[in-house]
Amino acid sequence: MSLKEEYEVLRRVPFFAEIEPSKLKLLAFMSERVAFDPGKPLFRQGDPGDAAYLIIAGEAEVSAETPGGPLVLATLGANEIVGEMAILGNVPRAATVFAKGRLITLRISKEPFMRMVREFPSMAVAMMQELAERLAATNNQLSTAQAELRRLQEQSGIAA
Repeated sequence: MSLKEEYEVLRRVPFFAEIEPSKLKLLAFMSERVAFDPGKPLFRQGDPGDAAYLIIAGEAEVSAETPGGPLVLATLGANEIVGEMAILGNVPRAATVFAKGRLITLRISKEPFMRMVREFPSMAVAMMQELAERLAATNNQLSTAQAELRRLQEQSGIAA
C-alpha cells in the first residue's frame, strides 16, 4: 500500500476527518501496514497499550476473559479503530483482539497517535463521543444481563 493509499484510508475515518492533510500524511508515513492471518491476535488482554490499529480490510473480533471463559464483545470492520483505549488511558489492554479472517490494518504507534490527539481537539472530541457510545452500549448490555439473571434466579427460586 502506498503512502497516498494509507492517507486516503486515514481520511475516511471520522476520528481523523478534521486533521489537516499535511499532518495526516505524516501520520500515514509514521504508521505501519500489518497483515494478520485468521485467528492471529493483534494484542491480548493485559498487554501494554503501545499502538492503535485501523482496520483497512477484514474483520477483527474483540473478546474479554471472564470467569466463565472468553466473552465476545464486538466484531469490527473496515475504517474502525481498535486499541486506542489503552493508549488514551495509559492502561493495559482491556480485551483480546483476533483476526476473524485475513485482516489488514494500519498500526499507529502510541506517540504519533497521542500527538494527533493533543494537536487536534476535534479528534479528541470525536474519540470521546465514540467512547461514550461504547460505554452506553456496554451499560445497556450489562443492564439486560442483570435483568435476565434476576429473572432466571426468580424462576429457579434462588435468592439474589
